[in-house]
Amino acid sequence: MGRRWDLHENLPIGDVSLLGRGRVTDTAWGFEEGDEIAPGLFVTTLLGGGSKHEAYLAWDDRLFALVVVKVLRPHVANDASARRQIAGEARALAALQHPVLPRCFGASADGDPPHVVLEFLEGPRLSTLIRKQGALAMEQALPLAIQLCSALHYMAHEGWVHLDVKPKNVVMGAPPQLIDLSIAVPVDRAGDLHGPIGTDAYMAPEQCGVPDAGRITPATDIWGLGVTVYEGIAGRLPYPRGQAGTSGPDRFPQLVHDPEPLSMDIPESLADPIMWCLARRPEERPTAAALAERLEPLVAVLPKPAIIPRIRPRRRSHR
Repeated sequence: MGRRWDLHENLPIGDVSLLGRGRVTDTAWGFEEGDEIAPGLFVTTLLGGGSKHEAYLAWDDRLFALVVVKVLRPHVANDASARRQIAGEARALAALQHPVLPRCFGASADGDPPHVVLEFLEGPRLSTLIRKQGALAMEQALPLAIQLCSALHYMAHEGWVHLDVKPKNVVMGAPPQLIDLSIAVPVDRAGDLHGPIGTDAYMAPEQCGVPDAGRITPATDIWGLGVTVYEGIAGRLPYPRGQAGTSGPDRFPQLVHDPEPLSMDIPESLADPIMWCLARRPEERPTAAALAERLEPLVAVLPKPAIIPRIRPRRRSHR
């Protein structure tokens, strides 16, 4: 049996089922404020979720701090593939320590329910900003792009690919954070992936499960970055929406369509690097470092160039 706590008074108010029995549905646990998700993790509020998981803001007794607990939904809680994703996200975050990636404080892929405990990040998702405000100002978009380049350069250096770079997986904090590494894999295992993997509108051709599109490499994440920045500065996607339930170009217009040109008020010095990211062949895309170096001069002339530091200091030559 789990405990239930009044989080405002910090007093136990009686025993309840660990899973909030009586509120569980096929797709939601129905945890309420004070419910204990797992030992020492007490719900504050539901944050949202996806098709396979719910995300809760929770109090962690061990850390004595707020955390995010990502919980598999009831209908996939016993699915081996979904449990592997929980374990995989924890493994990836344990291997990757970077200012633009969140921290993981533990996971239980075999728990009841299966869950992972993540750093609580304050700030809206990029997808929310785009939906509410439309296109980002250059003062937001350019530093964001370089911060994401920083994370992807590091992941590539460490031999990992994210595979789901998109506005919904960017939290606009200081610094921004690239979240949800549930399908991230080491590059040397990327060849074992079969079929489409990722989020349709942000998937590089080589993620779409079609022959001869190329291998999944760190260049795959550069495509996702390109679509994300494009959407950020244009307020729309570069390709038509695909048709769910179909396959090939009907589902993935990016396989056959060129990206829509950006508006004329976006300078070529920014538009060209974005289009470079959307080269259909992975080997024709820039590295994260090369992209950041192309964008850094644009950041330097912004009204507030101190938003981010230089990519690296000028190096003196010692004779």
